[in-house]
Amino acid sequence: MLALAASLAPPNATVSPQKLAERLFYRTAEIHARAQFVNQSLKPDMVLCLHFNAENWGSSTKPIMVERSHLHLLLNGAYSDEELALADQRYALLVRLLQRCHDEEVAVGTSVATAMAAASDLPPFQYAPNATNARPIPNKPYLWARNLLANRLYQCPVIFTEPYVMNSTTDYARIQAGDYEGLRRIAGQTRPSIFREYADAIATGLANHYASVRAH
Repeated sequence: MLALAASLAPPNATVSPQKLAERLFYRTAEIHARAQFVNQSLKPDMVLCLHFNAENWGSSTKPIMVERSHLHLLLNGAYSDEELALADQRYALLVRLLQRCHDEEVAVGTSVATAMAAASDLPPFQYAPNATNARPIPNKPYLWARNLLANRLYQCPVIFTEPYVMNSTTDYARIQAGDYEGLRRIAGQTRPSIFREYADAIATGLANHYASVRAH
């Protein structure tokens, strides 16, 4: 599952009808359609939204490359007073509380983050200290809570994985190398395919979590 949520436009920005229609589709309508499919047809135990992160690109014609890379996972939470004033968001929060989604998200997220950090050697991402749309999960440096449309609407535990930085010089080179077997020398280091590293770490984290649950 892939999903994105963000404001429709910066304050006071002028947006063409075409651009606004596109944003309403992929940031609102499409996610609602996916939520209906997840909740009514799939009915999964958990949804994983697998992303690649990115820093500010600057100009689309001359993207800015950066030297840093990082990792974090997003769980549902960090509802603002303004969001809780909306009836649909209060309802979604209540459903998640009754389903006890948060405890499962923290447990699975911790296991997946541990496996991904071990495989990638990436440091935890840090939101700005004054960020109002994200809250850290106590004692879990890789886990953050955010109230996104997808992780609010899906009626099951939801985890967004946000590893790597697409405009990082190292990660960009690895992405451009594509998928391959074994190891290759990329950006001065011998590495597996970034896609296999990503997928294998997710699988390891999930296997470790559910093996531990079954053992108890």
